[in-house]
Amino acid sequence: MSRRIERFSTIDSTMHEAARLAAEGAPAGTAVVADEQTAGIGRHGHAWHSERRAGLYLSVILRPALEPSSLPLLTLALGLAMADAIRIAAGLACDLRWPNDVLSRGRKLAGILVQMHNSAAIAGIGINVNHESFPKHLAEEATSLRMETGCEHSRETLLEAVLLAVDGSSRMLVEDGPQAIVDLFSIRSSYVRGRRVRVAHQDDGDLVGVTAGLDSRGFLIVRKDDGSESLVLAGGVRPA
Repeated sequence: MSRRIERFSTIDSTMHEAARLAAEGAPAGTAVVADEQTAGIGRHGHAWHSERRAGLYLSVILRPALEPSSLPLLTLALGLAMADAIRIAAGLACDLRWPNDVLSRGRKLAGILVQMHNSAAIAGIGINVNHESFPKHLAEEATSLRMETGCEHSRETLLEAVLLAVDGSSRMLVEDGPQAIVDLFSIRSSYVRGRRVRVAHQDDGDLVGVTAGLDSRGFLIVRKDDGSESLVLAGGVRPA
């Protein structure tokens, strides 16, 4: 299908530009891609490290026939899409960490952030592609396709795979329903069940326990040491 792709050498954030285009009525599937972001957006207000021409930095406008309450499920669907695209384009199998991280050998390879802007969902995607190293504060947590496979990868080939995978996973959520996404994410993620984790950014401080699956809305269930269960709506999940 024909797709509008706006390309930038440098931009503050592809999400900001995608939101502007969505407000102007840009159709679903419209993508904003940049070689470099000066203010890339991560979860909880964190910045996304966007080394020039090293990663794939893009945002896609989505207009799925979904209620705003389905946003968590859309995030899970896009995580599945990123893992599929990376496997197809780079031959690397990835793990998924609820709700929005794509991992290789426990280190973060890609992330997704979804925000609603009126009737449109803006999916911000960052994939570490040809980075050879990371700043000291990220070195223990981040990795790249190049670091994992030992060779450079085409960002354009990856972009094509990502856009096709986003279309497919979004369609699956709409046509097959939430449970299809919950079931598939649960299979593909080592973090959904039986993993001892620490969850930051909770009302009473950090939550520690063992993951016990996802509910029907895509939220994470954590069983605490006293046997009680907590439903995690958002937060940074890490091994405990």
